[in-house]
Amino acid sequence: MVPDKTNTLTLCDHCGDTCYQKPVMLGEKMFCCDGCRSVYQILNDYNLCAYYDLNNHPGITQKSNVRKDKYAFLDNSDIAKKLIQYADSSQTHVTFYLPQIHCSSCLWLLENIRRINPAILSSRVNFTKKEVFITFDPSLITLREVVETLTHIGYEPHLSLEEVSTSQLRKIDRTRWYKIGLAGFCFANIMMLSFPEYFADGEVLEPIIKSTLTAIIVVLSLPVITYCASEFFVNAWNGLKNKYLNIDAPIALALVITFGRSMYELYTGTGSGYLDSMSGIVFFMLVGRWLQDRTYQTISFDRDFRAFFPIAVNILKDGAVKAVPVDQVKANDVIQIHHEELIPVDAMLSKGTAEIDYSFVTGESLPVQINKGEIIYAGGKQTGGIIELVVVKEVSQSYLTNLWNKESPADATTTSYSFIDALSKYFTYIVLVIGAIAGGYWLWQGQPHLMWNALTTILIVACPCALLLSANFTRGNILRILSNNKFYLRNAGVIETMSRINTIVFDKTGTLTQNNKMKVRYEGEVMSQELKSQIASLLVHSSHPLSKAVLHYLSTPVINDPDSFKIIDNKGIEGWIDEHHFRIGSPSFAGVEVTDQRESAVVVSMDNRTIGTFRITNAYRIGIFDLFKSLIPQYKLALISGDNPAEEKTLREKMGVESELLFEQSPHDKLAYITYLKENKKANVLMIGDGLNDAGALKESHVGLAVCDDDNNFTPAADGIIHASKVSILDKILAYVRSGRSIIMFSFGISIIYNIIGLYFAVQGTLSPIIAAILMPCSSISIILITYGLSELMAKKYKLAGGKEQGARSK
Repeated sequence: MVPDKTNTLTLCDHCGDTCYQKPVMLGEKMFCCDGCRSVYQILNDYNLCAYYDLNNHPGITQKSNVRKDKYAFLDNSDIAKKLIQYADSSQTHVTFYLPQIHCSSCLWLLENIRRINPAILSSRVNFTKKEVFITFDPSLITLREVVETLTHIGYEPHLSLEEVSTSQLRKIDRTRWYKIGLAGFCFANIMMLSFPEYFADGEVLEPIIKSTLTAIIVVLSLPVITYCASEFFVNAWNGLKNKYLNIDAPIALALVITFGRSMYELYTGTGSGYLDSMSGIVFFMLVGRWLQDRTYQTISFDRDFRAFFPIAVNILKDGAVKAVPVDQVKANDVIQIHHEELIPVDAMLSKGTAEIDYSFVTGESLPVQINKGEIIYAGGKQTGGIIELVVVKEVSQSYLTNLWNKESPADATTTSYSFIDALSKYFTYIVLVIGAIAGGYWLWQGQPHLMWNALTTILIVACPCALLLSANFTRGNILRILSNNKFYLRNAGVIETMSRINTIVFDKTGTLTQNNKMKVRYEGEVMSQELKSQIASLLVHSSHPLSKAVLHYLSTPVINDPDSFKIIDNKGIEGWIDEHHFRIGSPSFAGVEVTDQRESAVVVSMDNRTIGTFRITNAYRIGIFDLFKSLIPQYKLALISGDNPAEEKTLREKMGVESELLFEQSPHDKLAYITYLKENKKANVLMIGDGLNDAGALKESHVGLAVCDDDNNFTPAADGIIHASKVSILDKILAYVRSGRSIIMFSFGISIIYNIIGLYFAVQGTLSPIIAAILMPCSSISIILITYGLSELMAKKYKLAGGKEQGARSK
């Protein structure tokens, strides 16, 4: 039976709006419109009604109908390309800005949308940015149908084909500025009009003057309580609808009490009211929140792609190759990509043979053969030789960061401090109970003035914001300082994992050693200039540090490209050039018996005949041995290398007798060793390598760090990237990361002390409501400044401040 609308208000079971007309029925469910009923029916058909269990009436009203052909323009391939970030025959990637996202139900529904249409392979929500990153199968569903699916369930994407970047969709919201200005104007004038009442007994004023001033004060207070304070009431109401008391609930209650009390006193003539205090509370609260937001923006932790991807790219211009930062790459630039390098932009193949590994993008590791004139998407990795590409679309910040974080769908900044979370969750209830007890006590004592004062100030001064800000701001500032020191982490969650590390596994070549300072000598047949050029023509396609060392030693221009070649990981490179077959690499790969393992060796074989051997002496990075000395007391150290054991004696002496040293290990061996440490030794493992032959091991470890010697070497498997020049200060970085826990607990303690002191004065009724309104935002701002200051102080302690290591180590 439909309830009588004259007696009760019926709320829509989907969106919570009032059904002013006859409700639209579906079984026992009632809806405000056909659109809301349709959305409910869709969710019910696909067993997604848990959406309604997470929050009360979480849906978006569907009263405004979307015309059937609204998104027909997305069938135009040229228009669709502007929105699509990656596409092949099996999957397409796209990111939408959804301004309707507002609660956990939205997040749950959008991340389960594949249950409505299985052609949508996956979806991940960035709640803060109100974005959803969707992967779908283009053979089963079109971009238009994806958009229409989102629209049908109440999440119509905001599309702007001229300004695809969602950062450009967000206009500056000046609403708070207007509210602050209006509240300040009203507060100042109410104070001024209240002066006669302050400095007189009331009998001095003529009744007509007093009535006029009171009327003006009331008129000035109305926009303050109805407009300026609206965000407190809206937020409190939204929380109540979702059966949750948020931080704005006690503030809204305090404002209602102050305003109601004032209107009662003015109407009955029993007092002059507290409209000046009410206006002051709103004004100072708004100013405090604006300052808090501005401080947060100044210490911005939403890093751009340059913080995530410290890469440059080689541009061909006027016959020369020049490395430039990737954000300076423009459309139509010609870029050069080497073996195992990441392609940071969408580009068209113009020269060379492209075999692209899209595992970073799609999860499929089988290389894709790309023909000249075809598009290669950002995030692909070249597994063949050198190629030249013409840029068609500049670097996309959101897309690249989405790719790097795609295996961590949970909010990376979420922390697991159960005590803090629990206290914050019940904080508002605790405040309401304290307020009720204090108010009841003063009422029982026969002092209603102190009762109202205590109740109002308790509701305002107590603030859980500082508790919630402690961890987020500390970790965010640590991320900023680390990136200033050429140490880049995937997200803030890695910081917590790093603080629990107890085992560090090092790769050797390219990690502990300096690639550009290796000493090379040659033994074998005298090489002609032509032979040197042929060898160089093959080695230029290899990214291995030993190949680069030999190539630098030859100092020979590359004249001809090889007819074909193949790189065998951890062994070498073979190929055909000028009708000769070359094998260049380890002695076993080139078919030579190993006789001397005191040095690394690169053997050259041509047509199954050994030409000669390049013997290479490693040059360790400055400060590496001091690093081992610092780490030994706190961590278990290990080394795993594909090189021969020539350096074992030296490394054993420097890394300690208890360290485990493994040589001649394949990429599979490295992966297996990390798995062994995790499963058998129950170790929390940090693996640090160059990412060439140890990508699997980096990914398997709890924290994988890739050493970046050249700015265009990026390893997606890693949780972090450390510049080669900073490897020797890894101990300082780890100590700094561990200090984050102490900073969080200290700032948490400060916020607890603040609340205790504030409540101590508030329960006595001696604290002015205006002072309480000033103190509340000050507490949040003080926590921001404390975490910022302590983070900077600890950075200076470990010589990390300002992005410069002060005082280089000596070897």
